[in-house]
This record gives sequence, C-alpha cells and structure tokens, in this order.
Amino acid sequence: MIYLDYNASVPIRPKAREALMGVLEAQGNPSSPHFLGRQLRSFVDNARKEILKAVGGERLVFTSGGTEANGLALAGVGAVPILVSSIEHPSVLKAVPHPHVIPVTKDGVVDLESLENILGSFGTPGLLSIMFVNNETGVIQPVQEAALLAKAKGWKVHTDASQALGHIPFSFEDLSVDMMTFSSHKCGGPVGIGALILKEDLHLQPLVRGGGQEYGMRSGTLSSPLILGFAAAVKDALKEQSVVSQRLRGFQQKIEQALPNAIVYGQNSPRVAHVSCIGMPAVSSQLQLMAFDLKDIAVAAGAACSSGAMKKGSPVLAAMGIPLTEAQGAIRVSTGWNSQESEIDAFISEWKNIHSKQLTKEAI
Repeated sequence: MIYLDYNASVPIRPKAREALMGVLEAQGNPSSPHFLGRQLRSFVDNARKEILKAVGGERLVFTSGGTEANGLALAGVGAVPILVSSIEHPSVLKAVPHPHVIPVTKDGVVDLESLENILGSFGTPGLLSIMFVNNETGVIQPVQEAALLAKAKGWKVHTDASQALGHIPFSFEDLSVDMMTFSSHKCGGPVGIGALILKEDLHLQPLVRGGGQEYGMRSGTLSSPLILGFAAAVKDALKEQSVVSQRLRGFQQKIEQALPNAIVYGQNSPRVAHVSCIGMPAVSSQLQLMAFDLKDIAVAAGAACSSGAMKKGSPVLAAMGIPLTEAQGAIRVSTGWNSQESEIDAFISEWKNIHSKQLTKEAI
C-alpha cells in the first residue's frame, strides 16, 4: 500500500517504537512511591523535559491526544469569550459552544485586520485560538502576529501546533502564545498520547477529574510507554526536520507541477512542504479516493475525523470561499519521513489516469 495520508496519522518512527517497547512490560504506576513507581516517574519526567527542551515552554500536561489537549485549553479557561479561526480542526471548533469566528482570506490565511476589529469589539478579554498549520491545505498561519494583537488587549492565546511539529522550525516563546497543543501520532509517535504546553502561571479547570495528576489539570494514570514513545518521536522528528522537509518540498513541487488542470488550494500562501490540497475539476473526491484505493494508494478528502466531508465539502475550503461544487473535487496528499519518490510517481500516474478518463467521458 502506498501511504500518502501522513496528516491523518504518521507511521510510527523506529526510535519511538523502540522507546515504547522498552518500558511496555515495566511494572508499577508512575504515581506510586515505591522503587518501581519512582523509576517510571523518572522516565516520565525525563521525557517531559526532553519535549520542553525541544519546543520550549514552561509546563507540559500530558493528555490522551490533540483533541483532549485542545478541549482542555479552550474549555479549561472558564467562562470567557472564545475566538477561533474559521479553518480550525473540529476539536477546536466544537470544544466550546458558540465560539466567535475569525474569517480567512481566499488564500486560507487568518485575516489579521478582521481579527483586530473583532478583538476590539469585546469589553472583556478572553481566549484566542489559531492553529499553526492548517491540516487540509498546509497553509502556515500568522500565529505570532495574531498573538501580539491579542496580547495587546489582554487576551490569552492558544495554538494547535499538531501539524507543525517536525515540519517547520519554531519555539513556544517565539510565538508569544500561552498554550500550545501537540499530538504524538502526528510526528511519528504512538497513538493515544498528546500534550498541552502552557505557561507556568496558567491553571486550567480539568476536563478529567480524579487523583490530581498533571498539576491537577488532567487526572489519570500516566502511560509511561506512550509518553516515552512520544518524546522519542519528537526528538527524532526535529533531528531530521531540515533534511526531510527539503526532500518533501521536492515531492510537493513534483506533484503540483505534473498534474494537468489541477487546482492547488493555498498555493499563494506560505505552506509546509508535506501537504498539497488538490482539486480535480468535475471529478468528486469520493470517486477519486475509490479509484486511488483500488490501486493501493491511500490519500484523503479533508480531515480524517470530519465525517461526511466528501458529500458536504470541506469546511476549510468553504471558509476560503471555494464553491461547494468545486470543493467536492478536492483531495489531500500528505507525505512524511518514510515517503519514497516511487510512491509520488505512482500517485501522479494514477491521478492522470483518472483525469484522462473524465476527459474521455466528457468528450462522448
């Protein structure tokens, strides 16, 4: 199977698998006071320090994944105005009821002028949440600029950086945010673990209550194997980031230049190297996905967790002003650390095959 759906989930990295398996059979609970518990706690503490050292930040709360981390960030601040962009992941858009929404430009970038006007319309400060890299188009959002606008009015700022980690250089401090979400399996770690990085003086109301683990913000027994696998994936992804990104940029350019009549969404904005959102005129994404799947090629139509996206069209493309009839022909191709050029060639060949069949059909 040719896997070109890295934005949905990145295949686990060998270093992450090795770290996870190394403690998978370890006995004990990292919260227990005996030797076995203290040993596991030291493993967890070291993993926490490694991640914070790699991306910056003052405090790290482990969660079950990016969805929970986003929910904790948005719901945990309490009853304050919540402002999000119109292209956020569903785990942000649905984290709180009736969030206020910031529009984006036709190129998929948060409209900073609109943001400034909206911020000025509130009498009390709240929380602004803007993703760092859009999961469908790969467009890099102006998080730092947005954060500075919000901070000037006393707002807290959160960013979902799940699709940025391992793809572009950044640090928590440089972005001027208060909270940042990560998901392990988006950078080649195991599924089922994520993190919310936040400033030391920021305390959130927990979504999961119990024994008071993770600074009282996320109760539950910590999974030492998953945490160690997560930390190993972060370290490995950042170590290879420059070389891998350069290779993937070449794949991205090759794909986008080779496809006849293709529409590339967000191509006029800064984008990460591993994602292309591509429209094939007059051919539905559902038909495309079926055709690719029959050739053992895995691609996607929008976010993996957006049920019904193929029929309804992508909310991200709708926010960019793309007509529904056009958006229904868009697919997402995403590559990663283990992608090969032969896989790119196979995708291009099949895309052309599907496209030529459509042209033949129209000519009859």
